[in-house]
Amino acid sequence: METRIFADHVRVKRMNTDELRQVFLADKLFQKEQLNLLYLDTERAIVGGAVPVNETLALEGSKELASGFFNERRETGILNLGGTGNILVDDMTYTMENLECLYIGRGVKTIQMTSVNPENPAEFYILSYPAHKVYPIKKIVQNDANRIDLGSDEACNKRTIFQYIRPGVCESCQLVMGITILAEGSNWNTMPPHTHARRTEIYLYFDVKEDSRVFHFMGQPSETRHIVIKNKEAVLSPSWSIHAGVGTSRYSFVWGMGGENQEFDDMDFIDIREIR
Repeated sequence: METRIFADHVRVKRMNTDELRQVFLADKLFQKEQLNLLYLDTERAIVGGAVPVNETLALEGSKELASGFFNERRETGILNLGGTGNILVDDMTYTMENLECLYIGRGVKTIQMTSVNPENPAEFYILSYPAHKVYPIKKIVQNDANRIDLGSDEACNKRTIFQYIRPGVCESCQLVMGITILAEGSNWNTMPPHTHARRTEIYLYFDVKEDSRVFHFMGQPSETRHIVIKNKEAVLSPSWSIHAGVGTSRYSFVWGMGGENQEFDDMDFIDIREIR
């Protein structure tokens, strides 16, 4: 597990492209037969990817967590971006199809991930935060998620949000998680942008074509920066930073948050005229 320390808004002003990417980009999460995890100092979040092919990959305790097992004091959301896979949670196995999500509450000792077909392996995206209470394990399929349709063709930001882990759908301590799917012909997300002064957010972009890229905007509204993203790369967004993006073609992304509250609409919107 790699530990990643966020830079503050003062340091970001002096960072070049490589330095920005080293701090805020997670670009090697999905490697075959590997479990790759990043431990973030902010909110004590963990973001990761697991691609089991013929082997079983497990979330386990570590020195970084000072725990005997991974979810000893944590809750975890796992969303499958690949082929059919299985997740063993203690003595119960959950079969996970593409874009299905599993919430795993505090206290679970065994979390093991496998693929059903090695020719089309599962690709598990993992997001975890500290938890103070035990909530039930729950599998969420897209039809169970809270659906929100936003944007317009005129603004090139027509998109559908599916909220998987949130109050009223799947109870959790602080983890909020879902996906946004842009319509064909749309390429902007979250514009005008906003910040979450009380929460951090992580974007994992997927369905990005091989010859396409997403330009993810970050930084303070008065002095923005950007990071160029390819398929299945994540951007780590601190609470003081905007987070918005535009692609050379349509794409989708997984969003996840943790922090002071779970209110999806707790945002500080930025007037587009203030963006520089």
